[in-house]
Amino acid sequence: MRGHDRINTCLPDELIVEVFRWLDSKTSRDACSLVCKRWLALERLSRSTLRIGATGSPDLVVDLLARRFRNVHTVHIDERLNISLPTHPGRRRGTDIAAVLSVRLHSANGSDDGVLDSNSLSDAGMTAIGDGFPKLEKLSLIWCSHVSSIGLISLADKCKMLKSLDLQGCYVGDQGLAAVGQCCKQLEDLNLRFYEALTAVGTSCSSLEVLALYSFQKFTDKGLRAIGKGCKKLKNLIVSDCYFLSDNALESIATGCKELTHLEVNGCHNIGTLGLESIGKSCPRLTELALLYCQRIGNFALSEVGRGCQFLQSLHLVDCSSIGDEAICNIAKGCRNLKKLHIRRCYEIGNKGVVAVGDYCRSLTGLSLRFCDRVGDQALIAVAKCSSLQYLNVSGCHQIGDTGLIAIARGCPQLSYLDVSVLQNLGDMAMAELGEGCPNLKDIVLSHCRQLTDVGINHLVKSCTMLTSCHMVYCPGITSAGVATVVSSCPNIKKVLVEKCKVSPRTKRRAASVISYLCVDL
Repeated sequence: MRGHDRINTCLPDELIVEVFRWLDSKTSRDACSLVCKRWLALERLSRSTLRIGATGSPDLVVDLLARRFRNVHTVHIDERLNISLPTHPGRRRGTDIAAVLSVRLHSANGSDDGVLDSNSLSDAGMTAIGDGFPKLEKLSLIWCSHVSSIGLISLADKCKMLKSLDLQGCYVGDQGLAAVGQCCKQLEDLNLRFYEALTAVGTSCSSLEVLALYSFQKFTDKGLRAIGKGCKKLKNLIVSDCYFLSDNALESIATGCKELTHLEVNGCHNIGTLGLESIGKSCPRLTELALLYCQRIGNFALSEVGRGCQFLQSLHLVDCSSIGDEAICNIAKGCRNLKKLHIRRCYEIGNKGVVAVGDYCRSLTGLSLRFCDRVGDQALIAVAKCSSLQYLNVSGCHQIGDTGLIAIARGCPQLSYLDVSVLQNLGDMAMAELGEGCPNLKDIVLSHCRQLTDVGINHLVKSCTMLTSCHMVYCPGITSAGVATVVSSCPNIKKVLVEKCKVSPRTKRRAASVISYLCVDL
């Protein structure tokens, strides 16, 4: 019946709020909030996440938002984001509150509603967060340099349900972190960057499960020993650019944190073989290991991981010059549940290690061997036994040619991503086999493959109709006809990266939205 409001008279508040929570676009949520005062109030109740930028008097903003959005459990404040106050010609300037209410605030649900124009979050703002959001579970403070231990103590005392805390560039001291550890017994995730005090974490945060430490210039083994001694539930540890950590630090983690499942060591140049060896001996539940720019970690360390960590599923190695085939062979033999192996610029790793992976790790779904120039066709022939392989990146492995890729095409029908860029010996025969054997291929990178021609491209796209992206810059054998074939034969194509000179006017008219150019002119 016209004029009869069936929704507002029949549906309870709880159901309308639930509907709002399912709306994932800003436009839809804003439209709903403008229907009536009831919907405006209910839409605010559905907000669970708020994001606040740098300007806009954050202390005042937090106080205002706490009154409007009572069910928020996630708050992100990033003082790197700089948003300008919009101007309204002809409108008289009102109070500070009116100005604040006219500014944008980003919410994770897609809605913007909010605030701007002033300085930095202070301890008073932290108190306002604690008073206004008692249900807070996740708090992220990025470069809020005016926050001190006083503010963190105030918040910890009121937000006892806090589970995740991200402090990047916030120079609070031990007292603040100690208060978080003592009051927030559910704290599981702690991310610290450019932070100087850590001993309090080990002594107070016994429920901690995730710890990420970035760029600790003054952080020594003492801090990580405290973590190993006090944080027995730790499962995920990332240490990046912590230059003064040594093998003793990792040994403390290994002996104290038996539940460890994920470890990433990035650019910690004083950590070597002995530290990782202790992880292999004492952390049998390890499932993910990433070693980036670890020049001092050698073969014996990974051999120990292979012997002791049989549940390892993911191994990521970047610029580890002392790790070679012996380590990879031992990983393959001991960690037969390995699903992802990503190696980049580890020049001592060649066919022998990768062949062992193909022989023993039949559940492999992702393999990346970027710029491992000792890896050739023999390795890919072995990997072809892994029929579940979906992701393959052999960019810059110059010894790989048609033979290896043909084996992959015949043995890995589920392949969906392939990067064979900078392979000078790869030709059209491999493309034809890939087209026949890998119908699920969605993304392919062929750039700098000088032997490929339009003939190979035609064979590839004939059967790979699910292709969504194709990169083929600097392939002199591929012409405008090949580009046109890709565009016309692949109904799902979304991106074709190619030189501008190889796109005909007809192709540009038909598919201008999917064509991307690496260079304007070549």
